[in-house]
Amino acid sequence: MPIILRFPIAITLLLLTLANFGQKPEPVLHIQKTDQAITVDGILNETVWQQAEKAKDFFISTPIDTAFAKSKTEVMLTYDDKNLYIAAVCYDEIPGEYIVQSLKRDFSYPRTDAFSVIFNPSNDKTNGFSFAVSPKGVQREGSIENGGDFGVTTAWDNLWYSAVSQAEGKWLVEISIPFNSLRFAEGSKEWSINFTRNDLKRNESSAWAAVPRNFNIATLNYCGKLIWDKPLEKPKKYVAIIPYASGGLSKDYAAATEPKPIVNAGVDAKIAISSSLQLDLTVNPDFSQVEVDRQQTNLSRFSLFFPERRNFFIENGDLFANFGFSQIRPFFSRKIGLKDGGTIPILGGARLSGKVGDNWRVGAMTMQTDGGTAGLGQNFSVAALQRQLGASSNIGVIGVNRSSVENREFDKSAFNRLLGVDYNFASADRNHRGKVFFHKSFTFDKPADSYAHASWYTFSTPSFRAMWNHEYVGKNYNAAVGFVPRIERYNPQLFTIERHGFWRLEPLLRYNFYPKKSANLIYHGPSVYMDRYMDNAYALTDNQVRYGYEVQFKNTSNLIAYYNQWYTKLFFDTDVSFTGDSAIASGGYSYTNLALSYISNLRKPFNWEADLTVGEYYSGHRTNAKLDLNYRWQPWGTFGLSYNYNSIDMPHLDKTVDISLIGATAEMSFTKAVFFTTFFQYNTQANNFNINSRLQWRYRPLSDLYLVYSENYVASNLIAKNRALVVKFIYWFQ
Repeated sequence: MPIILRFPIAITLLLLTLANFGQKPEPVLHIQKTDQAITVDGILNETVWQQAEKAKDFFISTPIDTAFAKSKTEVMLTYDDKNLYIAAVCYDEIPGEYIVQSLKRDFSYPRTDAFSVIFNPSNDKTNGFSFAVSPKGVQREGSIENGGDFGVTTAWDNLWYSAVSQAEGKWLVEISIPFNSLRFAEGSKEWSINFTRNDLKRNESSAWAAVPRNFNIATLNYCGKLIWDKPLEKPKKYVAIIPYASGGLSKDYAAATEPKPIVNAGVDAKIAISSSLQLDLTVNPDFSQVEVDRQQTNLSRFSLFFPERRNFFIENGDLFANFGFSQIRPFFSRKIGLKDGGTIPILGGARLSGKVGDNWRVGAMTMQTDGGTAGLGQNFSVAALQRQLGASSNIGVIGVNRSSVENREFDKSAFNRLLGVDYNFASADRNHRGKVFFHKSFTFDKPADSYAHASWYTFSTPSFRAMWNHEYVGKNYNAAVGFVPRIERYNPQLFTIERHGFWRLEPLLRYNFYPKKSANLIYHGPSVYMDRYMDNAYALTDNQVRYGYEVQFKNTSNLIAYYNQWYTKLFFDTDVSFTGDSAIASGGYSYTNLALSYISNLRKPFNWEADLTVGEYYSGHRTNAKLDLNYRWQPWGTFGLSYNYNSIDMPHLDKTVDISLIGATAEMSFTKAVFFTTFFQYNTQANNFNINSRLQWRYRPLSDLYLVYSENYVASNLIAKNRALVVKFIYWFQ
């Protein structure tokens, strides 16, 4: 182990000598209060807009990051007692139609012409907000977590207003954001802010505060300063009451039951404790309008991860969800109210989250489920505390508890608890980022080896990236309200689940060449990646070494080739062909394959993605082909067809095993308030064919009427399993 521990230190010292990108000067914008009434109509005829200081001279972020933007943009800000106002002039001298996905809210920013404003009111470079509009006036808002490394989380919804108008050679934006829709400290004098513009006709993404092309455009370390003319006052108390009512019918054909009525009602509430701290309450929440999970083909021996889609768990969700790593999550909100693809009624819950002072974030949540036929009721509680350290780093502590409840009393022997501490660090330019954590679980029997720890470090410039990661999970580490799929192995001979601890090492090296005179290429370059698992005695159990080469074209198309070397140790005789009755012997297997991936020009109305993997598979061979076809009928909708095909040929089988997952989607936007989404999935591995359709009418801001239809069939013979039709009405009082 001393060699393993010395390796990341040596890599760190080496990479510190390679940094070569200097930050451009931080721009500053001053904002003045106005007593003029502003009509949000996109016309910009109020005199305050002519008098306001302008943010302009945007820098290109992609495809290059060393020049001023060719697509000129000017932004002005002002405010009054209730609202913050933003106006933008987006110049566009290139003739032709704007590229717009659809009229549906929360569009994909990289695939749509758009203007956005990014706020980081606390200046912590960690959490913020994004508000964007397209040339067709479609809104997109979201929260920013982890400093913006992974972009914007559009599941977050809030109340704001915007309007867009078209003029010769430009389009105009006007935005009004109520102060009580933002989270900021009373007495604020300075915010971090950025403005971004996506011009797909020119294929140019730009920002007021320059963002290097190796970072997401929403990265909070690359923001300018917004200077207020006087300290901000505390906004008026914010209270939102959100009742809902739903009804419908469902029928279980497999159980041969009569149609069952669905009647439900509940209420959510959002209460501003302060300008930066919010209390969320829910009674009998219902998530029937949430889009169901898209199915995946699983050829691994472990569970797949599906993201949280339920809005109650989204805002400030990173306070709880970002502890640990992607495969070592101490808290995973989908463990509340969901089990084995079904739902468990949630009786109610409360959540307090936000900022306290300049350097502290707090979060506390408790949820109570109804056991019913699923067993005992469960109480889920989690608390988190995060302290800002320096400009971009923080340390956090999390506690998670799950207790069984029977007859309104806790079962003292049926509980699972976890305590953990995470340290996240980043340099001011975000070229250096990393994390270390230590977590320990507690159960009634107090087993040994019930902890997990890990470290991660990455160094990134536009040309070079290096990463190191180590993970250790003890055999008895038990995150019952988390997600740690690797620790459990199914023994098909004894029909039992066995627990095994593991080590993981995960280094990466990548280099990009940027040809200066190429008419077609942005960059190209090689990479090497390793994903290595060992048991507690450091004996190898799984290993992947991937050699890759990527080419990024200026027209947004992308080509990647991989050569993979695999080693997998099977601890039991295992059916890796998924035929159900044919297993290969336990032992170690080494095999290789080749993979090719291509993404076409995403700006075209018709675009496509294709992946092909061929080569060895344990003792046999496997071919995997994926194809996604997409057509954009702008601005009314997008249509997609996907096909994932696996062909597995094993020596002991009489014939080749074919596994298919076919999907078709349609997203229609009849207006900016009426949307229809439907998709079909045909899955031979799960032997299921399902249909899910959703009609949404946003009849007023954040208030919706949903009509949702779903049904499932046996894929092999199309015999119906179940059907359901639900109507749900949501009203937002604020």
